[in-house]
Amino acid sequence: MRLVVITGCLGLIGSHVTKLCLEKGWKVYGIDNCTYAANIDLISKFEENSNFTFRKQDISKLSYIPDCDYVINIAAESHVGNSIVNSTDFIQTNIVGVKNLLEVIRNKQNNVSDLPIFFHFSTDEVYGDISSGEHTEEDLLKPSNPYSASKAAADMLIFAWARTYGIKYNIIRPTNNYGIGQYPEKLIPISVKNLMRGKRIKLHDEGHPIRNWLHSSDTATAVVAIIESGASNEIFNVSSDFEQKNIDTVKKIIHSYFGEEVDIEEYIDLGHNRKGQDVRYALNDDKIKALGWIPKMNFDNEIGHIVEDYSTKFRW
Repeated sequence: MRLVVITGCLGLIGSHVTKLCLEKGWKVYGIDNCTYAANIDLISKFEENSNFTFRKQDISKLSYIPDCDYVINIAAESHVGNSIVNSTDFIQTNIVGVKNLLEVIRNKQNNVSDLPIFFHFSTDEVYGDISSGEHTEEDLLKPSNPYSASKAAADMLIFAWARTYGIKYNIIRPTNNYGIGQYPEKLIPISVKNLMRGKRIKLHDEGHPIRNWLHSSDTATAVVAIIESGASNEIFNVSSDFEQKNIDTVKKIIHSYFGEEVDIEEYIDLGHNRKGQDVRYALNDDKIKALGWIPKMNFDNEIGHIVEDYSTKFRW
């Protein structure tokens, strides 16, 4: 039986990882600070499983974790736009929080059991953008906004704590995640929310930036694949091999919402530019595929179900 601590267990990715770990019969100690983006309703749902224990806590102030095999850190401030407006919370959670988790792990007694492996969620954005080709795990980090800079800084802390204190780690760098349950500030849910309100969908840089779309259930299976491989002190890119311009994503959202072809120009606003906008993210994930992992979810098959779900469940 594996014992895992999962921070950010009530977010989009965290909830998918938590669900899969419980399905595998692992014991999960879930931690979440219950910020605006957390899905609080999941607490009671997860607690129906006797293998789940919940604790409300800010990772930057956490002083204790139980004995476990892995600390899977998914807790983070993750919205680029928010980081550009005010980066304070991003520094506190994504950098100070990671440093604190590393210290809590480092200072655990290891005379009874080994120290857990720190399994950290980074992002494809730490590499910066790339107009053609793909980033590999060996590429230099060139973040271009406060959010990605905070995630890159956390990665550097992990490398330093591994070198200085012998902390074992794995770092996963997934591409843009999507799925049911995402807070309506990210592109798909906020687009649906705007359509529900009769508002235009605002697209930066005329919708030309390209994103790779990875379903969170595929991200969760990637986590399990890495853990079951026994890897440590490794970095893994995770991609879906599917990319498209943001405007093409929004076209599919609009057509799914109305159930028919409509003139999308009536529903979009292209008059915005974002500072530090990355034109394209792309990852080479041959390394994790060598473990036998492959993405199974197809964006075009899933988008209709996701739009339908968001359109029937209003969330503030």
